[in-house]
Amino acid sequence: QVQLVESGGGLVQAGGSLTLSCAASGRTFSTYRMGWFRQAPGLEREFVAHISRNGGITSYADSAKGRFTISRDNAKNTVYLQMNSLKPEDTAVYYCAEIGGVSSSAADYDYWGQGTQVTVSS
Repeated sequence: QVQLVESGGGLVQAGGSLTLSCAASGRTFSTYRMGWFRQAPGLEREFVAHISRNGGITSYADSAKGRFTISRDNAKNTVYLQMNSLKPEDTAVYYCAEIGGVSSSAADYDYWGQGTQVTVSS
């Protein structure tokens, strides 16, 4: 059973930065791909970023390109989301998730963390 625990959320002013972390346990971390999603109140959960098993391939939603960076440290069983130039519209609960393949659809991800709140004030 995979367990994912996010941390690093908080309140930040527009233009600021945050780094989210997601610690994984329960299975060999390096054998699965990871993604970050977010969900704002009243909206669908949306894809933010995806990273390959060794971290060499990444993909981003258009809203994240140029501002967010996904990375992973397989020795620490952790995936990160560095978020720069934050905007009020980035306010959401951010989730990490595990997937066996490559997808931007939340339905394809097998395991999810509990989420961490990010609030960006204007």
